[in-house]
Formats: sequence, C-alpha cells, structure tokens
Amino acid sequence: MKIEHSSNRILIADDDPVIRYLVTSIVTKLGCTPVTLNDGRAAFSLLKADADFQAAILDMSMPFLEGLDLIRFMKTEKRLMRIPVVLVTADQSIKLMADSFAAGATAFLPKPFTPHQLQNLLRMLFAKNMPSTRAA
Repeated sequence: MKIEHSSNRILIADDDPVIRYLVTSIVTKLGCTPVTLNDGRAAFSLLKADADFQAAILDMSMPFLEGLDLIRFMKTEKRLMRIPVVLVTADQSIKLMADSFAAGATAFLPKPFTPHQLQNLLRMLFAKNMPSTRAA
C-alpha cells in the first residue's frame, strides 16, 4: 500500500548507514521520497531552510546534535510543529521515552526494529495526520 499525499518527503537523520539504508528502503516502498542526512547539525540546517516534509525519522544519538534537541527545535517553529516525528534509539529507557514525548515526539521506536514495525507506524502516522498536513 502506497501513501498518497501532496508532500511525500520524509526526513531521515541517522548516523548509522545501515539504519539509513533500511529506513530509506521502507519509506521508498511506501511511495514516499526519503531525504537522508547523517548528523543532527545537517538535519537542523535543512529544517531551518525547508519545512516541506510529511514526517521526520530521527535517531536519538547523532554527531553534533541529538534527535531530542531537533524535536525541541521543531516544536518551537510554527512551520515545523505540524511534522510528525519518530524518534529511533537503541536506548530503551523509560525516562528517554518520556522525555521524547514531552519534547514533542509523535512516536518512539526502539532499535532494533523490524521493517514491518516501521511500515505500520508510518501508515498510522500518515492516516492520523493527513487532514492537518494537506496544503489548503
């Protein structure tokens, strides 16, 4: 099942090339266009310049800027706060999960995850957020 949407770009920021490849493959199979970056600073710079994303999938631990800090930035910018954010991390602590939701993450996905888990999560996010993210 492909996702139909006016803006089908997904921001993927993860310093692990294997995870980036896996997530890129999943996003592409859903009919979306992946925009991949390998560190938090690059993702921050892109988001400051471009808010046209259907979702963001951010790794917690990246060089220069962590995923949690990116989420906090996104939730302070009106043009970015509508973008659903999935935080992926190998750290499965309850505190980090609570902190990520408090910062504004839409979903928390512990590593390792299966392609099926991410596909289902993205489908749910897109179904929930489509009406509010369509251009007027």
